[in-house]
Amino acid sequence: MRKFNQEIKDPKIIEEILSDSEICRIAMMDGDKPYILPFNYGYEINTIYIHCAPEGKKIDLLKVNGSVCFEVEHTAELLKAEKACKWATRYRSIVGYGEVEILNEFDQKKRGLEIIMRSNGAEGDLNFEKKQIDAVAILKLNISELSAKQSSNWNI
Repeated sequence: MRKFNQEIKDPKIIEEILSDSEICRIAMMDGDKPYILPFNYGYEINTIYIHCAPEGKKIDLLKVNGSVCFEVEHTAELLKAEKACKWATRYRSIVGYGEVEILNEFDQKKRGLEIIMRSNGAEGDLNFEKKQIDAVAILKLNISELSAKQSSNWNI
């Protein structure tokens, strides 16, 4: 990271960013080109869970190479000014790396769906029908490395 003064090292803030954000972008390799997609997700203890269709390009790519780069942004706000060169962005974000597992066992998929739903505000009993769980793939991104950053104007 070039701007070390903007690095977030506090584990509580990093957990807050991962827990409270809504979109995670995952970049995977398509031969020699990156392929990136946005996902709603759930987070629990150094792990990101994503539900998706059980077939398609992303599944094909992840079966070949599960190593990914991911990005999560928390609070991205454009701050306009009278002069164009004075515009700024106020943000917190995370960029990281990990390995994606495609979960196939029913109980693992159900737990992944529960984490996703709870992370997005679901409360009470989560009653999934077997056919709903069978119809989706659950991606489990095991985070191996990450860095977190905030804009220099974060506390303004």
